[in-house]
Amino acid sequence: FRLAQDIDEDSAPLFGPYGTFKYESGVHRVQRIPLTDKSRIHTSACSVAVMPSVGGNDDASALLPMSELRLETMRSSGAGGQHVNCTDSAVRITHIPTGITASIQDERSQHKNKSKAMKLITARVRDAERAEVEKTRGDARSALMGGGDRSERIRTYNYPQDRITDHRCKETTHGIPGLLSGKSDENLVVAFLPFLLIMQREELLETLEETYQPPNP
Repeated sequence: FRLAQDIDEDSAPLFGPYGTFKYESGVHRVQRIPLTDKSRIHTSACSVAVMPSVGGNDDASALLPMSELRLETMRSSGAGGQHVNCTDSAVRITHIPTGITASIQDERSQHKNKSKAMKLITARVRDAERAEVEKTRGDARSALMGGGDRSERIRTYNYPQDRITDHRCKETTHGIPGLLSGKSDENLVVAFLPFLLIMQREELLETLEETYQPPNP
C-alpha cells in the first residue's frame, strides 16, 4: 500500500495494513440523489470495523510450560484388570492460572497417560484463550462500528457536491469518483491519513500534558 508523499519516509515502515486502515473504522454516511427520485437527497450509512489479525498456534506439540501446571498421579479406576488398580498410572493435570483440568487413565503406562493429558490440557487452555480473544475482539468490533447511527459518523460522502468530509480531522476534499476508483496514488485512505495522524499526535500530546506530573524537587 503506497502512502502519501508528504508522510515522512522514516515513519512509513511503521504503517502496516492495520496501521493505515484502522482510521476507516466507524460510521460512513453517504448522501446521493437516487436515479428514481431526482427531487430529494437520499442519506444512508454503513459501519466499518478494521481490526488487526490474530495469529494462532494450532501445533499440538506447543505444550504449556510445566511451571503453570500441577501434576497428580493416582490409581486408575474402572474395568481393566488387576494391573489397572494396583499402580499409580492415572494422571491429572491442573492449569494453575485458570483452574482447567485434564485427567487420563487410558493407558497402563503413566508416561503415556501423562503425554495424553499434556496434550489435552494444552488444547483446553488454548481453546479457552481463543474464546476470550474472540469475546474481546467482538467487544472491540462493536465499539469500532458504533451503533450505526448517523450521528456517530466519521465521514460524509456528498455526491451532489462531489465532496468528502472527515468529521474527526475537519478536512474536506473533492473528486469522489477518482478517490474511490483506486486507479491512482491519491485514493480515499491516503487523502485523509496525514491529517488523521496529526490529529492523533496532538491528542496524545494533550493527554500527556494533562497527566504529566513533574518530579519532586
